[in-house]
Amino acid sequence: MNLIILDPKQSLGEGVYALSDRQQLHISHVIKASSGDILRVGGLNGKIGEGVYQAPDKEPKGDRVNGTGTIHSLSLTLEPPAPLPIVVVMALPRPNMLKRTLQNMSAMGVKEIYLIHSAKVEKSYWQSPVVQPDVIDSVLLEGLEQAKDTMMPKCQLVPRFRPFVEDQLPEILEGKKGLLAHPYQAQACPVNLHEPSVLALGPEGGWNEFEVTKWLAAGMESVHLGERILRVETVVPVLLSRLYPAGLSS
Repeated sequence: MNLIILDPKQSLGEGVYALSDRQQLHISHVIKASSGDILRVGGLNGKIGEGVYQAPDKEPKGDRVNGTGTIHSLSLTLEPPAPLPIVVVMALPRPNMLKRTLQNMSAMGVKEIYLIHSAKVEKSYWQSPVVQPDVIDSVLLEGLEQAKDTMMPKCQLVPRFRPFVEDQLPEILEGKKGLLAHPYQAQACPVNLHEPSVLALGPEGGWNEFEVTKWLAAGMESVHLGERILRVETVVPVLLSRLYPAGLSS
């Protein structure tokens, strides 16, 4: 947690914010701050700066919290990092892989994400607690905290493939380069794009023939990274750093 992100819901009024249990544990056990210390903070979907920490009456013991401290006297003057100009459409992966992948995308500056169904996606994945909106938001928030960003990504669940590709995708693709991550009959993935893009990532086992046909008919280009087949949690940072290296180093 490289940034304490304060949600407006945490406001106690008059510029004072209550810390969450998780934030308090981090401040107490990792930062080891004392009352009066100045911490790096940001407002959710707002600017970044500093705030003064006030410790609770009772410090946490282990993973137990008996009351939390506050942040006050905020000075937020810095803009968050610029987002990557990319929309990521990803076939819903296994729940444990989903959390790591979403966190990576959030940390790397992706702000628009679609989790989509595919023929090779297990239907049980859609019933996982991980796909609940509050869980997804908490995972995305962890990515923001890591990257010192405050702008929450938007993540939409799309349980039907064909209506998305035929009805939603054309509008999403407008003015963008469409890239379909597919290792067969594909060209090498471009490097250092200077235009916005839409990137579609398949499930374990890849897109089936029907799905590839629909992607290509919609205007996507099939691209590959070489002969190696990578897991989605690995291929996401590889592709993002290849497509927009300048955006990740700014």
